[in-house]
Amino acid sequence: MCSLALFPPLPPPGNVTLYEFNNVLVSERSYEKLPLAFQGQLEDLPVLTIPKETLKAHSRLEHSTKPAFIHHRETLWKRCISAWREVGVSGVLHEVANAEEEGDADQGTGEQPWIHVAKELALHWMKAGSRCTLAVCHWVSSLHGSLFPHLSLRSEDMIAEFSQAVDWAGCSVRAFSWHPHTSKFAVALLDDSIRVYNANSATIPILKHRLQRHVAAMAWKPLCASILAVACQSCVLVWHLDPTSLSTRPSSGCAQVLSHPGHSPVTSLAWAPSGGMLLSASPVDTAMLVWDVSTESCMQLQWFGGGGVTNLAWSPDGSKVLAATPSAVFRVWEAQMWTCEKWPTIKGRCRTGCWSPDGSRLLFTVLGESVIYSLSFSEYSGERQGQVGGSKTASIVADLSETTFETLYGEERIGGEVHSMVWDPSGERLAAVIRGNAETSRSRTSTSIAVFRTRNSPVFELLPCGFLHGEEGAQAQLVAFHPCFKKGALLTVCWSTGRISHIPFFFVSAQFPACSPGRSPLMALGSRSSAREQPLFSEL
Repeated sequence: MCSLALFPPLPPPGNVTLYEFNNVLVSERSYEKLPLAFQGQLEDLPVLTIPKETLKAHSRLEHSTKPAFIHHRETLWKRCISAWREVGVSGVLHEVANAEEEGDADQGTGEQPWIHVAKELALHWMKAGSRCTLAVCHWVSSLHGSLFPHLSLRSEDMIAEFSQAVDWAGCSVRAFSWHPHTSKFAVALLDDSIRVYNANSATIPILKHRLQRHVAAMAWKPLCASILAVACQSCVLVWHLDPTSLSTRPSSGCAQVLSHPGHSPVTSLAWAPSGGMLLSASPVDTAMLVWDVSTESCMQLQWFGGGGVTNLAWSPDGSKVLAATPSAVFRVWEAQMWTCEKWPTIKGRCRTGCWSPDGSRLLFTVLGESVIYSLSFSEYSGERQGQVGGSKTASIVADLSETTFETLYGEERIGGEVHSMVWDPSGERLAAVIRGNAETSRSRTSTSIAVFRTRNSPVFELLPCGFLHGEEGAQAQLVAFHPCFKKGALLTVCWSTGRISHIPFFFVSAQFPACSPGRSPLMALGSRSSAREQPLFSEL
C-alpha cells in the first residue's frame, strides 16, 4: 500500500511546479515558459487568471413576482389556482389553511342564509383538513430530514457541499471541463457565466442564460464538435455552439432547457462515451435521469434509499456508471440492462471516484477517511451478461493520512481527506486533491495535490510521483486531465487565485491507451526500465 511518507521531498517555499520529466517533478521560482526542448511538444494553451474581484455574483432571486405588484384582493379559488401554478399542492394547502385571516368567510354577503352557512361550513372543514395535511407533511419532512440532513440545506449550500470544487461558494472558478477530442475547454465562473477557450481560436464565446444559475458541473458531448451540458440550480442547459462562429455572445436560443419536477438542484452530469445519452443527478432526487436530448425526454432510474444522487462517473468503456449518494452507500449501474449493485461504506458518503481507462477498476474515497479504495470489476457474457460484476469488498491502495516532512525550511505536514480525484486517460497518472485541516496543518496551504504513477495490468500498482505547488497562497480548487494529450499526460489545475495552469507530464505510455479517436498509441521505450525497477505497491 502506498503512503505519503514514500513521496519525494517537497520543493522549496515559493517554487511553482512546471512539468514532469524522467519521473521527476520540476519546479521553479515562478511560472515560466517550458525549456525550448519541450515547447514544441506542448500546444499553445491559454494560461488564465480570473480574479474574483472582477466578477460579481448574482443576488438571490425572489421565488415569485408578487412583490413587484400592488396587492389586489382575489377570491380564494383564484389564489389557489395561482398557488398551484407557482408552488404546487403545498401552496394550495397554505392558501386554504390561512383563508380565515383574510376574511374569505364573509364573501357570501347578499346570498341566501343557508348558502352562506353551507359555504362557511365547507370552508371550515377545508381549513381543518389543510392544516392537518400540512402538519403531517411537516412531520414526515422533519423525519426525512433527520435521516438525510442535507435536505435542510439551501440550494446553494447543497451545491457547495457536493461540488467537486474545494471552495465552490468562494472561488472565482466553479466548474471546468475539457472537450474530449480537441484542445478546447469551458470554465464556469462565479457570476454564472461560462467562457469557452480554444487553443486554435482567439474568439472566446461567453454563455449566459436566465436559468444559468449556480453552475455545479459541465460536460462536453463526445463525438460532437460543440454541445455542452450545464448543471444548473433548476435545470440542465444544453448549449449548441457553432465552432465556426465568430460571435462572442451566443443567443440564449442556442440552449435547450431540460427540467423535471423534483430534480433540482442538479449537481452532476455524465455523457455516455458514445454521446447517445446524458445522465443528470440531484441530491434531493433518488432517481437518476437518463436524457434523450434530441426529444428532451427522460427515463428515471429509480432506486429507493440513499437520499438522492450527488456524483456521477461514466466508465470510459461505457459499460458502467458510478452513482454516489449523500448517505453511506454508493451504487454502480451497468449500462446495458440498467441493473445495479450497491456498496455500503463505514464512516460516510462516497466523496469522489474515477475509472480506469478500460473500466475494469474504480478508485473512490469516503468522507471522513484519508485513504483511497479500489474496486475491481469483471465482464460477464452469456447468461450472466447484464450483471455489474464488482468484487464484494474494496481494498485500500493508498493511505493519505497526515505526514510530517523534515525539510531544510522546517517541518511540513501534508495529508487528509481526498476531495476530488482524476485519472489520466492513459492510466499512468493519478491526481488527488487532498484537503487537510487548516487549523492543525503546518503546510503552506490547506489543500495539496498528490500525483501517483499508476499501472492497471497485469495487477494494479501505485508509485509516488510528487506534490504539485502553485504560487504563494494559492489553494487547489479543481483538477482535470486533458483527454488526448499525446506526449504523456496534461493536468489542468484551477487555483483559488483564479489562475488556470496546465502542467505536462512527459512520458512514453507503456500500453495502448484508451483515448478518443485520432490519438496514436505510443510505443514503450527503454527509458521506462529505470522506473519499472522501483518498488511498486500492489493490492495483491
